Amino acid sequence: MRRALGFLTPFGGAAVPSRATLAWFPAVGAVVGLAVGGAWWAAGRLWAPLVAGAVAVLADVVATGGLHFDGLADAADGLVPPLAPERRLEAMADPAVGAFGVCAVAVVLLLRVAAFASVPAAVLVVGGLWCASRTAMAVTAQAVPYVRPGGLASAFVGSPDRADPWVNAGVGTVLAVGLAMAGRGWRGLACVGIGVLGFALVVAFARRRIGGYTGDVLGAAGVLGETVGLLALAARW
Repeated sequence: MRRALGFLTPFGGAAVPSRATLAWFPAVGAVVGLAVGGAWWAAGRLWAPLVAGAVAVLADVVATGGLHFDGLADAADGLVPPLAPERRLEAMADPAVGAFGVCAVAVVLLLRVAAFASVPAAVLVVGGLWCASRTAMAVTAQAVPYVRPGGLASAFVGSPDRADPWVNAGVGTVLAVGLAMAGRGWRGLACVGIGVLGFALVVAFARRRIGGYTGDVLGAAGVLGETVGLLALAARW
C-alpha cells in the first residue's frame, strides 16, 4: 500500500511502483475520497456552502499533489485539438500548458466547487466516487494498451507480478458500492455508476485518438469521472 500511496499522493515516500501496486489503488482512492469528504463536511460546519465546496476541492488537490489535474491539462492539450496522430503524444509530453489544458482545468475546478456547494456533505459518496475512479485506473492500466514506453505508468506494463484486472475490479467495486450505498443509498450508487461511465468515455476517446492510454489519460479520466459523479449527486432528480 505504501507504493500506491507514494504513486497516487505526495505521501507514503518515494517508491518504485509495480503492477502489484495496482491492487491497492481502490483502497488508496477510498482513503483520499473520505479525506476530501471529511474536509467538505468540516468546512460546512464553519462556512457557507460555496466556501466549503472550495475547501473540498483544495483538500483534493493537496491529497493528490495535483497529479491528476496535471494529467487533465496535458490530456486536453493532446487529445482535444485537431492534431496529426503523431503530434498528440508530443503535445501531451510538452511541460508547457496550452489553451485547451487551461480551459479544461478551469472548467472542471468550477464544476467541482459548484457541485460540492449544491448539496449537503456526503462523505461516504465521495469516498465511493474516488475509490471507483482509482479502481477504473487500475483496470485500465491492465486491460488497455499503453502507448508511451518509458512514461510514468510504464511500471504497470509487462511486469512479472501482474495481477488479474478483474480481481482489482471486483474488490474496488465492492468497496465503492458499499461506501456509496451507505452514504446515499441508490442515489449514491447511481452517482458512482455515472462516474465510472464518464471515466470509460474518456478512455474510449483516448483510445480512438492515440490507440490506448498514458498516465495523463488515467489522471484526466479519473478527474472527469469524479466530476461527473459529483454533478450527478448535485442534480435535481
